Amino acid sequence: MTTTSRLLTLLSLLQARRDWPGGVLASRLGVSDRTVRRDIERLRDMGYRIRATTGLDGGYRLEAGSELPPLLFDEDQTIAAALALRTAPALGAGIGEAAARALATIRQVMPSRLRHRLDALAPTVVGRPGDAVAADVSLEVLSTLANAIRDGVTVRFDYGEARDADAVGSAPARRAEPHHLVASDGRWYLVAWDLDRDDWRLYRVDRVRPRLPAGAPFTRRALPGGDVDAFVSARFRGSDSTAWPCRGSVVLDLPASAVAPFAGDGMVTPLDDGRCRLDAGSWSWAALAVAFGRFDAELEVVGPPELADAFALLADRYARAGTG
Repeated sequence: MTTTSRLLTLLSLLQARRDWPGGVLASRLGVSDRTVRRDIERLRDMGYRIRATTGLDGGYRLEAGSELPPLLFDEDQTIAAALALRTAPALGAGIGEAAARALATIRQVMPSRLRHRLDALAPTVVGRPGDAVAADVSLEVLSTLANAIRDGVTVRFDYGEARDADAVGSAPARRAEPHHLVASDGRWYLVAWDLDRDDWRLYRVDRVRPRLPAGAPFTRRALPGGDVDAFVSARFRGSDSTAWPCRGSVVLDLPASAVAPFAGDGMVTPLDDGRCRLDAGSWSWAALAVAFGRFDAELEVVGPPELADAFALLADRYARAGTG
């Protein structure tokens, strides 16, 4: 192992956990304790703040510094960072130009073999039909909300479409206790407890215009269910729980193999006669009936009665549309 590669490995180890006994580092690197001490000094000369720790074994701890030192990545870290920068504009966080400049900086100093690996990984990020259109979000707004979450202080903000910017200040500010920032399908959302509505809310960050200064400190509430992913997914479904508010079952005159690829989070059960049963959910009974009907096959409603009523309602509606 060359000195450069050993320094790179040593730095990766120091970043992996808080404290490292010197003897353990020497064993992991296959060198003497004296060589570890010399390598620690080399990293310090490069700007890394590495503090010697006391104790039975003695060891080292990598600490944050006041300036950003040169970053040493191994090959997989380099490719991962470059790939993340390449796809960063899909987050809609106003960082497209900065990400492109950072990627160009990294690519310029890459060995040719890594450039070839990166160039082979050139994904095109596209949305699917029905996906939400990516919304541009101010990095300043994201930082303001993130700081409020970190500091545990309430936020005051105007909320509405960008075209309503002239109306800022004409209505009372929203007041909320911010808890999480969530990115999904090119949009950013703020999960917060609305103090005026006394309930949890999900705000689109591209519609948030903070008012400064921030409000008072608050005691953090427990998010329902304790899982932000499950909570946000439920809100997207129009429910307060992780389950769809409307669930039903039909038997489709299609084999399970033809239905399963398009069933989403539904459950497909093969039946003996080449048909299958599909259990699925949606945010309304009419929407669920439409979801079943898109398979363009004969079907039989298993239940519940609300689903059968939704099919009858849609049948009448479509019949009127066809004769109009």
